[in-house]
Amino acid sequence: MATTKPNGPSKQPSNAGIDGPTNPMVTPLLNDLYQFTMAYAYWKAGKHQERAVFDLYFRKNPFGGEYTVFAGLEECIRFIANFRLNEEEIDFIRKSLSTSCEDGFFDYLRGLDCSDVEVYAIPEGSVVFPKIPLLRIEGPVAAVQLLETPFVNLINYASLVATNAARHRNVAGKSKTLLEFGLRRAQGPDGGVGASKYCYIGGFDATSNVAAGKLFGIPIRGTHSHAFVSSYMSLDEIIDKSLRRKDGSSTCEDFVSMVQTWLSKIQLLNGVFGETNQSELAAFTSYALAFPNGFLALVDTYDVMRSGIPNFCAVALALNDLGYKAVGIRLDSGDLAYLSCEARKFFCSIEKEFGMPGFGRLVITASNDLNEETIDALNKQGHEVDAFGIGTYLVTCYAQAALGVVFKLVEINNQPRIKLSEDVSKVSIPCKKRSYRLYGKEGYPLVDIMTGGNEPSPKVGERILCRHPFQESKRAYVVPQRVEELLKCYWPGSSDKKREPLPTLNEIRERCINQIEQMRPDHLRRLNPTPYKVSVSAKLYEFIHFLWLNEAPVGELQ
Repeated sequence: MATTKPNGPSKQPSNAGIDGPTNPMVTPLLNDLYQFTMAYAYWKAGKHQERAVFDLYFRKNPFGGEYTVFAGLEECIRFIANFRLNEEEIDFIRKSLSTSCEDGFFDYLRGLDCSDVEVYAIPEGSVVFPKIPLLRIEGPVAAVQLLETPFVNLINYASLVATNAARHRNVAGKSKTLLEFGLRRAQGPDGGVGASKYCYIGGFDATSNVAAGKLFGIPIRGTHSHAFVSSYMSLDEIIDKSLRRKDGSSTCEDFVSMVQTWLSKIQLLNGVFGETNQSELAAFTSYALAFPNGFLALVDTYDVMRSGIPNFCAVALALNDLGYKAVGIRLDSGDLAYLSCEARKFFCSIEKEFGMPGFGRLVITASNDLNEETIDALNKQGHEVDAFGIGTYLVTCYAQAALGVVFKLVEINNQPRIKLSEDVSKVSIPCKKRSYRLYGKEGYPLVDIMTGGNEPSPKVGERILCRHPFQESKRAYVVPQRVEELLKCYWPGSSDKKREPLPTLNEIRERCINQIEQMRPDHLRRLNPTPYKVSVSAKLYEFIHFLWLNEAPVGELQ
């Protein structure tokens, strides 16, 4: 079988070339107790080896939108490939279950793995929709039952935060740089590391999280905080004032004097500036001496336009004299639209006044509790921000706490099963199914359709009736110009099916970006998006309602 290129290191032994989960806490014990009580009950009844089919899906798109980004599949496959219970874990389960549980069950757990389980999934990074199975898991019912909680856990947050990231990318636009700054506000270390990975998949460019950079190869970014600026009192604190020219030809022995000279020149530009904050100037100068190739300054510690911008420009111009190019500034408070525009004007005036090509295009980064709504407002106001640093609202998924992924039995021993509810949205779609995406003439996806496992596939150019699973009047014919089968085999178990190799993180990210670009714009818009159609074939529609009537008890009026 093909081996995979891991997206993070693991010390666990590999199986079929697949390393264990990135997080060592992801073990068979990362489970709800009732999964083990059900497993015992299956075993006690002699049902534990019965062949079952489960669907993992969600019922509603998050954040009031009409699309979701599927993420977390790789970690599920890492988990299933290395699924084994060790003696310590089995002993803990024994102590946690009733004393009436027989020893034979623990012998069964001792030999349990997922070699007889098959997993079919939509490729990670795909745009997905409610009701369509993200994963179909087939195998012995007790073994598959023990996968439910870990799988739901691994996919729920991953897909939610990847979708949140994609929505932020959509509102910011393709040209802006998006930086994930959420580690300090994330829900614990795993939430922080997971957010960095899945925000990258959703379209962010870099993270502040060093651990995530090491684990996954995500670009990392960061410069300094307000504490660094306020830690300086005066320029006298700078002891070593020398800086070698970028080409190495000579050394400037007093970089501080060069900065002061430039500051005196620009203080008269566009009117008379008062005295800038000299401790801030000292901090900027010191940082530039440490990082002359990557000088980006946080300019709002004291006063952006009266101090931060002039001080930054003085240091940037001094660096320019020695062959270095400053990167830009970060704004972390205030009226970001106004300040970014004023800063850009100032940079452009310096470019023109002093003949500094490119100075007007210095990068302006904005942070300060940004979210979809504030970025949208900035766009409407007009701004000059090139990069957004987004943290709390992004990684905590402040607008919605969970995606609501579910894991439902749809078939056992080749007999379709259905879960009924007075809430129609919670009625499951029975039987082992196949899923397809049908594309129209313009290249956009038109509808996703589920069919019974034995039905013929939809064909290009052939009309097919697509029906809403539960609403009789909602139906439409579609003549697809392209048909894409969604589920692929990522874990074949003991079958002879070919296993899809796990893509790299960058390939998953590229898939996400491409999939979103393929969607019709009205499905993606932030306000009042058009719902994407999810349907079933005519045969599956009839079967759902036949089974529903068969399983629903008939009441009697007294």
